[in-house]
Amino acid sequence: MNQKHNLTPGDILTPEEYGKIRMESRKKISERKRNRRVDVGPYVTFYFENYETMWCQVHEMVYIEKGGAEQVKQELEAYNPLIPKGQELVATFMIEIDDPARRKYILGSLGGVEESAFISISGERIMGAPEADQDRTRSDGKASAVQFVHFPFTRPQIEAFRSGIAQVIIGFTHPAYGHMTILPEPVRAELAGDFD
Repeated sequence: MNQKHNLTPGDILTPEEYGKIRMESRKKISERKRNRRVDVGPYVTFYFENYETMWCQVHEMVYIEKGGAEQVKQELEAYNPLIPKGQELVATFMIEIDDPARRKYILGSLGGVEESAFISISGERIMGAPEADQDRTRSDGKASAVQFVHFPFTRPQIEAFRSGIAQVIIGFTHPAYGHMTILPEPVRAELAGDFD
């Protein structure tokens, strides 16, 4: 099955059109997103993106901010890179810590965490490639609380992922955050549809 890999201006409804289907659309994408998220360790949640999640995100931004055609162009530039291109999975991962002092301390120890994300299929590791739009670790070593990572797969890795037989693990090799978790089967099954 060939997936759509980019949003175009023609894919974007007017705010008025979107307003008519907004509640239904948000409900539908919320249900779908349940099987597109994975918690890893105490602080990180991966949210796997695709055409539908980015379609909804762009519509929400334009609907709320009412920036017109110029905003649509900017949102497409920002969000199109997060749509998988057929042989990859793409995720936003968030480092979520409620206490401000603790958050500052932990983010300060996680510089480069975006370089250490991986998916392992039966022991074969696929390292994540951080989105190259900007450096997400500051010069003082503090990690951004929001990261964007691409996981590029080979054809055999895609087949192993799709099979449902191979154990799939997602995690980090960072010295201050070496957590990992087995991908739940409903998540694996949902993400298998992101590949061409």
